[in-house]
Amino acid sequence: MATHQITLTVNGVKEHTQVSSNITLLTLLRERLGLTGTKNGCAAGECGACTVLIDGEPVNACMVLAVETDGAEIVTVEGLARDGELDALQAAFIEHTGVQCGFCTPGVLVSARALLNRSPDPDEDEIKDALRGNLCRCTGYVRIVEAVKAAARGGD
Repeated sequence: MATHQITLTVNGVKEHTQVSSNITLLTLLRERLGLTGTKNGCAAGECGACTVLIDGEPVNACMVLAVETDGAEIVTVEGLARDGELDALQAAFIEHTGVQCGFCTPGVLVSARALLNRSPDPDEDEIKDALRGNLCRCTGYVRIVEAVKAAARGGD
């Protein structure tokens, strides 16, 4: 198997690593970089548990080869908090109980952050559309949508 030297920025930290041609970004993040917040739910791009931002866009990390991310900027759920402070979305999810088992939560948070980055005041339909690829078996989505709305309003 061919190997490739890649450089990518993950949560603001430049990483230089060698990867085989078949390693996914999900595997690189979890097994090599220890960023286990990104979950392996289905390994088929169906559930959204592994959603990360690649150059600002939400992408299922299980469907991207690590070698394809050479030069990219990656943000995982661990990268949402800054200087020990939760992202407004993370705080809103806690306040509005948008979390139950928590398995889908990292991907939902990352998808919602991408939405708020491009549309700071989304309506309910925009929120639902942005979260369409993130499956949640526990919450029924109502509180997730409420949490995203609250984060957009500044937490109220």
